[in-house]
Amino acid sequence: MSFTSEANQIFNRAIKDYHLTDDVNTPMKNPYTKDSIQYSLYTKCWIDTVQWHYEDIIRDPHIDPVEALALKRRIDRSNQDRTDLVEEIDSFFRQHFSNVKPLPEARLNTESPAWAVDRLSILALKIYHMQEQVDRTDAEPEHIARCKAKLNVLLEQQKDLSLAIDQLLEDIERGRIYMKVYRQMKMYNDPATNPILYNQK
Repeated sequence: MSFTSEANQIFNRAIKDYHLTDDVNTPMKNPYTKDSIQYSLYTKCWIDTVQWHYEDIIRDPHIDPVEALALKRRIDRSNQDRTDLVEEIDSFFRQHFSNVKPLPEARLNTESPAWAVDRLSILALKIYHMQEQVDRTDAEPEHIARCKAKLNVLLEQQKDLSLAIDQLLEDIERGRIYMKVYRQMKMYNDPATNPILYNQK
């Protein structure tokens, strides 16, 4: 089984597990062994799934402003958790390929493997929720047809991105591409670099 075949299965499981309650406050029950790549992938998609629903809730035009601010804080924390998980997955790849010696002509990719996996997780969510729209019985046929066309594009995109990630991992393993990871430096979360925060001292 390819890496992305397993990853997509794990993403689908996380999404389905979340929707058993469909509640952003539901605690995650990760079924995989802690410190495994499977555990990280499941956690990553769980975070993405919860955040997807945060974003739905905060767009309610009738939301109470106080509740909206509290939810914005949760979204900020979720974004940081998401970034941390991407870096954790990249650390797995760096360790996994640590004995690979890049070829003299090895190239650098535009993004690390984990950031591509991040997009794959989001795609799984888009597919799940677009399928929900296709399956609606209370929507007009035109809406169903539009969503079906979008779903077909998303499925093709998932197939293409999965292939591209597997090819990237193969190229890294064969030394044709070398990994170079830059840690995300989100200044607005850091009280030492966000002027709104450090000027309050």
